[in-house]
Amino acid sequence: MKQSASTKPNLTPMMRQYVAIKQQNPTTVLLYRMGDFYEMFNEDAKTASRILGLTLTSRNHGGADATPLAGFPYHALDRYANRLVKAGYRIAICEQTEDPKKAKGLVKRDVIEIISAGTATETSFIDEKSNNYILGIVVNDGTAGVSICDLSTGEFSVEEIEKEKLSEEIVRVDPAEIIAADGGEDPLAGLSEENGFAQRVITRYDGWKFDRDNAEEVLKCHFSVASLQGLGFESYETGIRAAGALLSYLKEQKKNDLRHISSLIPRTLSRYAELDPSTIRNLELLKPIHSDDKGGTLISVLDRTCTAMGGRLMKRWITHPLKQAPEISDRLDCVEWLKKDVFVRGEIELLLKQIFDIERLIGRITYERANARDLSALKNSLNVFPKIVKTLSPKSNNVIRGISQNLEGFEDLALRIDETIVDNPPLSLREGGIIRKGVSQELDEIKEASQNGKKWIASLQETERKNTGISSLKIGFNKVFGYYIEVSKANISLVPETYIRKQTLVNGERFITPELKEMEEKILGAEERLSSLEYELFVSLRTEIAGYCSRIQKAAEAVAMLDVFTSLAKIAADSGYCRPIIREDSNIIIRECRHPVIEQMSIDEQFVPNDAIVGGKDAQIILITGPNMAGKSTYLRQNALIAIMAQMGSFVPAAKAEIGIVDKFFTRVGASDRLARGQSTFLVEMIEVANILNNATDRSLVLLDEVGRGTSTFDGISIAWAVAEHLHKTPKCRPRTFFATHYHELTELALLFPRIKNMHVKVKEWNDKIIFVRKVEDGSCDHSYGIQVARLAGVPEPVIKRAKEILANLESMELTPDHKPALARHDGETRTSEPTMQTDLFFQSPQVIKDPQLENIKKKLDTIEINNLTPIEALNHLAEIKKAVDTPPEQLLED
Repeated sequence: MKQSASTKPNLTPMMRQYVAIKQQNPTTVLLYRMGDFYEMFNEDAKTASRILGLTLTSRNHGGADATPLAGFPYHALDRYANRLVKAGYRIAICEQTEDPKKAKGLVKRDVIEIISAGTATETSFIDEKSNNYILGIVVNDGTAGVSICDLSTGEFSVEEIEKEKLSEEIVRVDPAEIIAADGGEDPLAGLSEENGFAQRVITRYDGWKFDRDNAEEVLKCHFSVASLQGLGFESYETGIRAAGALLSYLKEQKKNDLRHISSLIPRTLSRYAELDPSTIRNLELLKPIHSDDKGGTLISVLDRTCTAMGGRLMKRWITHPLKQAPEISDRLDCVEWLKKDVFVRGEIELLLKQIFDIERLIGRITYERANARDLSALKNSLNVFPKIVKTLSPKSNNVIRGISQNLEGFEDLALRIDETIVDNPPLSLREGGIIRKGVSQELDEIKEASQNGKKWIASLQETERKNTGISSLKIGFNKVFGYYIEVSKANISLVPETYIRKQTLVNGERFITPELKEMEEKILGAEERLSSLEYELFVSLRTEIAGYCSRIQKAAEAVAMLDVFTSLAKIAADSGYCRPIIREDSNIIIRECRHPVIEQMSIDEQFVPNDAIVGGKDAQIILITGPNMAGKSTYLRQNALIAIMAQMGSFVPAAKAEIGIVDKFFTRVGASDRLARGQSTFLVEMIEVANILNNATDRSLVLLDEVGRGTSTFDGISIAWAVAEHLHKTPKCRPRTFFATHYHELTELALLFPRIKNMHVKVKEWNDKIIFVRKVEDGSCDHSYGIQVARLAGVPEPVIKRAKEILANLESMELTPDHKPALARHDGETRTSEPTMQTDLFFQSPQVIKDPQLENIKKKLDTIEINNLTPIEALNHLAEIKKAVDTPPEQLLED
C-alpha cells in the first residue's frame, strides 16, 4: 500500500499538516497561515512567484530535497489573492483555527474559504457596479437548465431555455465563472472559444451533484420546504439540477450555510426582448468593441447612478429590455415624474449618495464576514430611508409607492446598532474598542478595571522615580515581556534590590517587581476578557441583523430602482430626451433621432438628427446607400439603441418617438474573424446572417450593414439581394430592417417590392471633394465616393488618379443591355443575353466596344463644339442623337 505524503515520517509536523490540507484541496493554490504570513509551498509557490512576482526561496522541511517556498504578509491578502483569482486560479484560505497561546503542540489549521472568479465577494475582488455572476448549467434533450447566482448579493435564479439559446444567454449574463458536470453531455461543447468564452473560468464539478434527487434535496434543505412545488418549480427538470448543484458548490467553497440566499426566482426570458451576442457587442451596450477605448458605450451615457446597487441594476435593464407595454409605461411614469420635479430629483440624489452598498453589506453580515464598520455603514444607510420616504410621499405612482413601502420600518434596527457600536469602530474585531459603554455591565466593569490598572502603572513610574532617585526611569510594555521598568546603565547602581532583572540592553537594563507583575496579570487578563466579551456581543448583534436579511434585500432592490429612475430622469433632462410612446403594432417612428453616445462625445462637428420610419405596408425594409463616413452605420445603430432605451424604460434622444415593441434585436455590422476556429471574416458574417434569417420574426428589428462585402463583388451582390428578398417575402420572418449597402444595384429592389424603401445619406460634391451633410433623405445614391474618402485618408495622389481611371473602365461596362433589373430574374426566365461571367478588372467588354448605337452617338458628340452652339443648332443635334438611339443596331451595321 502506497504511503500518503502526509504520513511520511521524514516530514516535519507542520509540513505533514500542510500536505494533508493540500490533498483535500488539490485544485487550489493553498495560502497557509503561519503567524503574520501566508506561505505557499511546492508548485503553489512556483505559481505565486510567477503570477505575483514574489521571491521564490527554498527550505528543507524534512524531505530529501529543499521545498520551494513563497509568501506574503497577512495584511496584503486581498491584493495578492485578487491577482491570483484574476489569473484564473482558485485559492484556498487556510487559517489558524485555535489560539496559539492555548494550543498544545502544532496549532490547528483548516481551510475557511475557497475563492474563485465566481465566488469572490469582497470589494477588492469585484467591481462595485457590476454583478459577479456564477452559472450552473445542465443540458438534456435539447433543453438547457441555467442557474444564476451573485454570491455577493444573494441573487439566485433559475431558467430553462432551448440549448441553441445558451450561448446568447451566457453572453447576456456575462458570468465570471461557469460550473458544469465533469461527466455526461458537455453543455459548453462548441462554446468555449467563441464570444469570449475562452476568457471565462469554467469549473468541472462532481457529476453526481447534478443528479435530480441530490439537487432537489439540497434546495429543499436550504429553503426549509417539504416540496419544490411551493417554490413554483414542479415542472422544472434541468433547471432544478443546475440550481441544486450550484448551491452545493457555493456552500463547499464558502464553508457557510449562505442564508442570505433567501429565495430562488424562476427566470423567464419571455418577459424580455432577446439580444443576441452580436447585438450586445456591436451596439457597444456595456463594453466598447475595442478594449482600449474609454467610454463609447450606452452604459457610460445612461449610468449616472449614485449607488453601486443602482449601477448594477442599470446594466441588467440595458441587456434585458422589456416586452410588456404596461410594465414599460410604469417605468416611464417614474422617469417622467422625476424629470419634471427638479427639486425632488435633487433631494433624492443627495440622499442616495449617503447610502452604502447595503445589498452586499447584508450578504457579508449573513455569511459572517462583516466587521463593525460594515454594521455602522448599514446603520447610516438605514437612517437615510425615512428621509427618502418623506421626499417621495406626494407621489401616488404604484411603483414609487412600492419603493416607499420597502424602505419603511427600519428605525428600531438602526437604533439598536447605534446603541451598541461606537461611532468610529476599529477594523479589527479581536482587539476591543467596538462596543459602547452601557451595553453590558460586565464589560463596563472589566473596562474600568483595565483603565484603573493602567492608571496605577502610569502613577507607578512617578513613584519609582522618587523612591530611587532615577529621573530617567520609565515603565514600558511589549507583547513578549509584558510590563517592565527600564533603567539606563549610568543609573544601574541606584536600582533597589527588590527589582528583578528581566532583560539586558545595549544602553540599559529592564526589570520587573512582584507588584508590577501582579498588576500586569490583572490588566492583561482584563483586556483579554474584554476583547473576548466585545467579540461575543458583536457576533450576537451581527446574528440579530442577519434575521432582517430578506427585508434589507428588498430595501436594497427598492433603492437600486429609485437610483436608476433618478439617473434616467437626469440624463433625460440634461440632454433633451423625450418620452417614447410604446405601441403594440409594428411601426417605429422616430423624429429627429440622435445617437445617444456620439452626441455626448467631444467632437468638433455638431450631431445632425434624422427621422426614421420603419415598419408597416410601405417601409418594412429601409435600404440605405451613401458614401463611407457619411453616417450610415451611425444611423442604423442609433435607431436600435433608441428602441432598446425605450423598452428598458428610458426617455430617448429624439423630438418624438413611437416604438412598436421589438421581440428580438439582431445586428450584422462590422468585420471580425475567429481564426482560432478556422472562421474567416466572411464566414463569421454569414453565420450571423444565418442566425438572423433563421430566428427573426415579424416583431424583430434587424440591422444589416454591408452584407456580402467579404467576398467577390458579384457573389456579395447576389447574397445581399437574396437576403433582402427573403426578409421581405418569407411569412413570419418579415422583421423591420435597416439595410445599409454600397451595392447600388440593390436599390432596384424598391421597384420590385412594395415594402422596400430607398433612402440615402446626403453629401455635397465640390471641386472633386465631398462634404458630409449627415442628412438621411428619401431616394437612392448612385455613387459611393470611395475615391474621395481615400483622398481624405491621405492615400497618395497617383493612386487616387489611377483608381479614377479604373473606376471609369468599370462604369463603362453596363451588365443590363435589356434595360431591366437583371438581378431580379430567377432561373428559367427568358434572358435577352447570355449570363456574363465576372470580368477581369482591366478587361473591356467586346459587347460594349462593338455597340454600333453607342459608337455612332460618340462620333456625333465628338464633332460638336459646345461653346459655339446656338440654341437651334443644339436642338438639331439633339434630334439627330435621338434618331440614332431609335435606329435599330442592324440598320446601323448595314450602313
